[in-house]
Amino acid sequence: MRLGINLGYWGAGMDSDNLVVAQEADRLGYSVCWAAEAYGSDAATVLSWVAAQTERIDIGSAIFQIPARTPAMTAMTAATLDSLSGGRFRLGLGVSGPQVSEGWYGVKFDKPLARTREYVEIVRRAMSRERLSYEGEHWTLPLPGGPGKPLKLTVHPQRPHIPLYIAAIGPKNLTQTGEIADGALLIFPAAENLEETAVAHLRAGREKAGKTLDGFDICPTLPLAVGADKDVSALADMFRPYTALYVGGMGSRKQNFYNQAARRMGYEKEAAEIQDKYLSGDKEGAAAAVPEKLIDQTTLLGSVERIADRMRAYAEAGVTTLTLSPAGFGLEDRLASLRAGTEALERAGLA
Repeated sequence: MRLGINLGYWGAGMDSDNLVVAQEADRLGYSVCWAAEAYGSDAATVLSWVAAQTERIDIGSAIFQIPARTPAMTAMTAATLDSLSGGRFRLGLGVSGPQVSEGWYGVKFDKPLARTREYVEIVRRAMSRERLSYEGEHWTLPLPGGPGKPLKLTVHPQRPHIPLYIAAIGPKNLTQTGEIADGALLIFPAAENLEETAVAHLRAGREKAGKTLDGFDICPTLPLAVGADKDVSALADMFRPYTALYVGGMGSRKQNFYNQAARRMGYEKEAAEIQDKYLSGDKEGAAAAVPEKLIDQTTLLGSVERIADRMRAYAEAGVTTLTLSPAGFGLEDRLASLRAGTEALERAGLA
């Protein structure tokens, strides 16, 4: 099992430290550094900045939002980043959510699975440098009846095949991801039920495409906080606002993928309470309502030995790249967490 690092969003208060974190991850042998975007910083700019100042670590978008860019623009960006980084780019895509898609980008959040499938097909065609033409429900290239003609990408990516990941949570999206992508980006994954909540659906998609999970990258992101095992409850408290935001407020009452995921994990009553409190404006109450067990199941907390045990459980569940989001009260804490991650991987016998 490999390790990755997620820098999150530029502008989240740790900007001056993020390059140092990425460089330390590069030195320690982490396999990939991911950057995110929502409606603030864009991931492509951050990744180019990191790539220019690292040597070996891959850079990945987690994620480029599908409503933010046309498929051809995404292919251009992916090819450019892969070329500039010397073949170190991984393309992560996702539909975002209805609030961001419609409120920020003005793109209807309808038929997300069909839209994703078409998007991936166009991106792959464009990156293969064939002349681009496509007829689908959501995109038609070139536009009919006008001066447009099929064009070919002029930039040569460093590699003939850039790894493509999709952020997936729901069963149908996971199945489609297994069918059309090279990897899956997961969030709030518990090792204890990863098979039924994610891996089984990914496997079904691979089988639909006539493939197996061999070579498919299952890549969850897990917050990490290192400390004494007796302090696990206090460490878990660090992530209460984070978990409450996603389970309670990341989406509408009717359409919150993370809330639905928590329910599938067995926290149906708790997920409803967290959402009720968060959407009513009681964010502190929502955070307090998050069960400690849910946090512990979906993070890495405690001593290096305890984290090693958890890493082993994720590897046994099928994870191939474990992306860490190290918490801390400053740069030195985050760097120490990175080093603890590599030590835990070695103690788990997974390095």
